[in-house]
Amino acid sequence: MDRNIRTVDDVLALLDGLFAPEADRWTQRGADWWDAFYADRSRPVPFFAAKPDENLVSYADRGLLTGGRALDLGCGPGRNALYLATRGFEVDAVDLSPAAVEWARERAREMGARGVRFHRGDAFALTATELRGPYDLVYDSGCFHHLPPHRRISYLELLERVLAPGGCFALTCFAAGGMGSELDDAEFYRGRGLQGGLAYTDDSLRRIFSGLTEVELRRMVRQGEDGAWFGEDFLWTGLFRRE
Repeated sequence: MDRNIRTVDDVLALLDGLFAPEADRWTQRGADWWDAFYADRSRPVPFFAAKPDENLVSYADRGLLTGGRALDLGCGPGRNALYLATRGFEVDAVDLSPAAVEWARERAREMGARGVRFHRGDAFALTATELRGPYDLVYDSGCFHHLPPHRRISYLELLERVLAPGGCFALTCFAAGGMGSELDDAEFYRGRGLQGGLAYTDDSLRRIFSGLTEVELRRMVRQGEDGAWFGEDFLWTGLFRRE
C-alpha cells in the first residue's frame, strides 16, 4: 500500500508518472530522447544552426537587454548562450542532454568564448541548488512548451527563485494555429500524451505570466536560410519584466 503523498513535490512527481516514459521531455528520464534528437548534427533542424533567435537580437539591439547575469533554459547546442556572452552577459546554460551540452562546449571552444558555463541536468533541480541567481535575464527558447500543465507550477517557482528584481524573462514557444497540441489541459491526463509540445495563445501566456510585467508579446519573424539569426512564425516570442 502506497500512501506517500505529503507535499506539492510529491503530487508533481505523481503526475509526471502518468505520462509514458517515451513522452517525457522534462525530467531526467527524458535525457535519452534528447540525446537521440541531437545525435545527427547534419539534420536540417533550423535551430541546429549556430545563430541566435531573432527576438533575442532585437531585444539586445533595442537596449531592452543590457548585460548582467543570464540563465539559458534548455540551451541545446548553445547558440543563444554564446550570443548573450558576446553581448556582455555572464551566462549559465542548462540542458538535460549530454550530447547537446557537449556540442555547445565544442562551439564555445571554437569561438574562444568567455563568460559562459554549460551545465548538464534538470533546470528545476539545479536552480534549487547550485544555480541560485539572481539572474538579470532568464531566457527560454523552446523549453516551456514541452512541459506538461502541472509543471507550469514548477516553472513559475523557478522564475520566482532566480529572477532578479527588475530582471527580464524572455521565451519562445509554440503558437496556437501554428504548431503544437491545442487540447485542453485536462486531456493530457487522459492518455493523450503531450504529442510533441503544447500550443499557447497570447491570452494564455499573459495569464500564466501575469505576475510579471509584459514588455512585448508577438509572433517571431521568420528568417530564411541566409539570415543572420533564427526565427519561425509559428512561435510566440515574449519579453516580461519582474518589478
